[in-house]
Amino acid sequence: MTNISIPELDLVTGIASELDLPKSKIKATTDLLQDGNTVPFIARYRKEATGNLDEVQIRDIQASSKRLEDLQARKLTVQKALVEQKVWSSALAERLVAADNLQQVEDFYLPYKQKRRTKATIAKEAGLMPFAQKIQSFPKDDLSQLAQTYVDAKKGLPDITAVFNGVHEIFAEVIGENAGLREWIRNFTQQNGTIQAKLKRGADDMDPKDVYALYYDFSQKVKQVQNHQILAMNRGEKAGVLSVGLDIDQLAIERYLKFRLVGSKQGAAADILVRAANDAYKRFIGPAIEREVRKQLTTVASQDAINVFGKNLYHLLMGAPLRGQVVLGFDPGIRTGSKLAVVDPNGKFLEKAVIYPHRAAKFDPAGAKKVIISLVQKYHVTLVAIGNGTASRESQQFIADLIKTDLPDLKYVVVNEAGASVYSASDIARAEFPDLQVEQRSAISIARRLQDPMAELIKIDPQAVGVGQYQHDLPTKELTEQLDQVLETSVNQVGVNLNTASPQLLMHIAGLTKTTAQNIIAYRDNNGAFQTRNELKKVAKLGPKAFEQAAGFLRIPSGKNSLDNTEIHPESYQVAKEILKRVTSNDEDERMLQLEALTTTTIAQELGIGLPTLQDIIDALKHPGRDLRDQATSAVLRSDVLTLKDLKPGMELQGTVRNVVDFGAFVDIGVHEDGLIHINEMVKNKHSRHKVNPHEQVAVGDIITVWVKEVDLKRERIGLTLFSENLVEK
Repeated sequence: MTNISIPELDLVTGIASELDLPKSKIKATTDLLQDGNTVPFIARYRKEATGNLDEVQIRDIQASSKRLEDLQARKLTVQKALVEQKVWSSALAERLVAADNLQQVEDFYLPYKQKRRTKATIAKEAGLMPFAQKIQSFPKDDLSQLAQTYVDAKKGLPDITAVFNGVHEIFAEVIGENAGLREWIRNFTQQNGTIQAKLKRGADDMDPKDVYALYYDFSQKVKQVQNHQILAMNRGEKAGVLSVGLDIDQLAIERYLKFRLVGSKQGAAADILVRAANDAYKRFIGPAIEREVRKQLTTVASQDAINVFGKNLYHLLMGAPLRGQVVLGFDPGIRTGSKLAVVDPNGKFLEKAVIYPHRAAKFDPAGAKKVIISLVQKYHVTLVAIGNGTASRESQQFIADLIKTDLPDLKYVVVNEAGASVYSASDIARAEFPDLQVEQRSAISIARRLQDPMAELIKIDPQAVGVGQYQHDLPTKELTEQLDQVLETSVNQVGVNLNTASPQLLMHIAGLTKTTAQNIIAYRDNNGAFQTRNELKKVAKLGPKAFEQAAGFLRIPSGKNSLDNTEIHPESYQVAKEILKRVTSNDEDERMLQLEALTTTTIAQELGIGLPTLQDIIDALKHPGRDLRDQATSAVLRSDVLTLKDLKPGMELQGTVRNVVDFGAFVDIGVHEDGLIHINEMVKNKHSRHKVNPHEQVAVGDIITVWVKEVDLKRERIGLTLFSENLVEK
């Protein structure tokens, strides 16, 4: 029967069933991906082929394809193992083909999996299988007399007790490996089980800040527990503060096992099977299912947290650049002083300084004041970017006082400095500023984050930028893949200036690699600025495929060809020129109207292109050099400062969303600690709060109005609400 095989994988049908998308779109997308095309390129320049699928849908197809291929590969591995064991049959093939997820495949394979010698294995070797089969037929014979015939001290069966114990082990193992029973118990546990957390015995002093206080006595249905609760309990358990486990109605499971295995039968044989089933649940099935359920909960929670991180990182990268400002970066410090760095409107480093405005070994507020006034006047500084780390509040107060007394036109912004120290000590920073100290590089990074968030943050490990939820507890491989996708999406949506982009930006452009990005920089250094996109073809190791994928996302603002500063791909330049020939007016408004009038199916057919491509070309012609980030809100500019003690319930404030998580959003309102808008405070109607998705209410970088609901000075926590009506609950 070894010629029975698993059918070949029908990838398109499988993906269509999983994602509910037309097969034609899936086929075109998978073909494009297999041909080496990148997701941004397909989404932007192959809309006719994919039926206008967006990046999210294309990545879903990519992920679904991998899941199905992994499932097929595991099935083939299992089939090979069963063939080698000489147990493969048409019945087993039918069951394996029907398995539609990896867990079902593993349940199916469990009885055949090679394992160490167990008590059941030893019992079988002692010749007890015939007796077990006899018992399974529920005989009316005296089982003790039958057991006596198997007594054999040489086989490790000195008496009938040893015989019955051996049979018990055989039944317990077989029942424990039964795929159908496991699946029913797994589903029952998922539907009816409760996950519980308690303060671990002897751990009273291990949580001094009551970080896990919510879980000291926590109970929630498995199917209702929130993802962030799972991650919090896991972390508390890992820290030795909490004990976590599942609670399930064991009697209900035992009743089910009895019904499935013996039905209404009575007698000694039935009793043996029932005892073996209960033991199988306690020793094998129960612990395994608890591990599986908790692993599944953690996997889902981790994926959700990874998605949260991705969304937040995307919004952070897509923050609006603050153009035209000379910025003074201010990295607060006490013992070693506060580091200053002035950068011009293009991010070029101009001058550095160290001041000591705070009480420490060196304390020179007058000197610090003099230095800042000098730098502001010398370089016409318009804005101070203050890092939000240690001594940030004191630094804000220092600058606010300076604004009141000496520099009334100056403003300041508190910048999230998460990851600045990581960047400052990196090879990238050392290459950029080899003669500067780590802290001075950090001040430059803080200033540049304000001017162009994407260009600066792209240099930092995404996990260090402080917009995640339990990111240090998440699976590294999956998190890295997700963040790489976010970087790729955001950089290509914006596009980069080919003549000024850093290698870190370039390497995230579709089709480029770290090597080709470095080669572009080298070509630029040796030959001067690129004059056309076509000149890219001269770059070492940048072949035709890489050019095809990358060209449309690389801009040349002052090049020879104005189309090189648009989103139009070089493959469509001839079409773009034909369109421009039909625009006859010299008046800008009239030209826009004429371009808009050309967006028709008839014109698309005349030009030999699809309507989506025509729409994109005309849109790009109407907005050359466009930057999507300009549509985002800018930073909150401040001239005064608040402290935690200044906050009172009912105060109305403006703040910047710093992080969005499953249970709400953290907002910078100008004090040292960010305030939390709990999910319950994101809607007016408390009856609809369970339906709220924080990511649909706010995004990282949003400038919003909030009201203070409560202030906890001891725990340094601030409760905020989006609606003043929520200050007094009715």
